[in-house]
Order: sequence, then C-alpha cells, then structure tokens
Amino acid sequence: MKKYSNNDLILSAINASKKSYSPYSKYRVGAALLGASGKIYTGCNVENESYGAAICAERTAVVKAISEGEQKFVALAIHGSPHEPKPNQTYYAFPCGICRQVLSEFAESDLTILIAHSESNYLERTLAELLPDSFGSDNLE
Repeated sequence: MKKYSNNDLILSAINASKKSYSPYSKYRVGAALLGASGKIYTGCNVENESYGAAICAERTAVVKAISEGEQKFVALAIHGSPHEPKPNQTYYAFPCGICRQVLSEFAESDLTILIAHSESNYLERTLAELLPDSFGSDNLE
C-alpha cells in the first residue's frame, strides 16, 4: 500500500475543488478520501437549482469509494473557497452535519480530517471531535 502524506491528500482535495459545479453558492469544495486500501477517492460539490438535490464534496467521495467496494477510511482532506477568494483571507470548509453523519457510517471516530486552506495551512481534527456523541449502529441494537 502506498503511503500518502497530508500534503498529498490536501493537494488531491484542492484539485478536486477545481471541478466543482457551484453556480449558486459560488463556493467550490473538494474532498479527498483515503481508503484503507491506500486508494484516494475524490469528490467535489455538485449543486442544483433545486437546492435539496445538491451533493457535498465529502459525500461524493464517500459514494465513489463505496461504489468501488471500499468501505473503510483512514483520512479525509477538504478544501473550499469562493469562486473569487478575497486576498489575504483564510478559508476552512468544515463538513456539514449530513456529511459528518455519513462519514460516521463508514469510519471510526478517530478518522483524521484535514480542513485545508492550502497545503501548508490546515486544521486537523478527528471525526469524534467534529461529531461528538454521534448516532450510530450501537444505538440500533
């Protein structure tokens, strides 16, 4: 299995954000999800004029991974910024609540999540920090 650095994962998320379809929010988001197999799955946000039909970058990456047979994840990098970023402003695109819940379905609570402004400027959190006291399969038994 190839080893990936935080920078590799963040760069994949930045590149994915460039593919964003975001004419309504004008906010691009890219995600790069590292599977336990060592493969990186990328996703971008895809908006729709019927706002509820939009999908976030993180869920796009998860769906791609699941559809290719990957169900265990090691790390996630997220990058987001407006179409026209303001100079000298830092942007961090945290995952929304739905994405956090979807991630909890397939990842352990110690999943590393990198919220990146750039390759060298990022925050590192765990899924547990972003979704404390989450609802999961243990609640259904």
